[in-house]
Amino acid sequence: MKVLLFNGSTRENGCTYLALQEVAKVLEREGIQTEILQLGPRPVRDCIGCNRCQELGRCVFGEDVVNQWLEKAREADGFVFGSPVYFAHPAGQILSVMDRMFYADGSAFANKPAAAVVTARRAGTTASLDALQKHFTIAQMPIVSSTYWNMVFGPVPELVEQDQEGLQTMRNLAEHMAWMLRCIEAGKEKGVLPPQAERQHRTNFNR
Repeated sequence: MKVLLFNGSTRENGCTYLALQEVAKVLEREGIQTEILQLGPRPVRDCIGCNRCQELGRCVFGEDVVNQWLEKAREADGFVFGSPVYFAHPAGQILSVMDRMFYADGSAFANKPAAAVVTARRAGTTASLDALQKHFTIAQMPIVSSTYWNMVFGPVPELVEQDQEGLQTMRNLAEHMAWMLRCIEAGKEKGVLPPQAERQHRTNFNR
């Protein structure tokens, strides 16, 4: 089993990375392979709604990380999406990446457990978690919980390291992710498969 952890911060070794690393350490200890994917400082395009991805099975724009990450997602079993909080909202880059990946191929994520993790100096964390987790609920993904909301506090990694409850929350999140992955695997061995969603109805409220 493998979990991908997406660092949605442009700072590769900042606060978000530290939080994701805390999750990854516990998952590795539980025998689950992990990979932290770094968004980095390069520009990321927004979705332009061209719908070409519905024909291609990938985003029409190939110069950033979206298609590469989408290929990895198809082979992964679980996900953790991390973001810093900017203006009480997730980083715009990770939202653009998630919009494009989930729209291009939602089946890469469907029925696989996911969690969002955010880091902040002070406020905006719960609003940011809500924005990220909306991708999961529309993609039929079980959301992994912890013992508090999945956040750590501190403007720099050295201060995040002092947020002992936040780091504890990351470790408990990892334990719950490992448990959920094993439950899903055990269910598959017993023939318990994900439900097949209905798709025939699409209602537009202006007609």
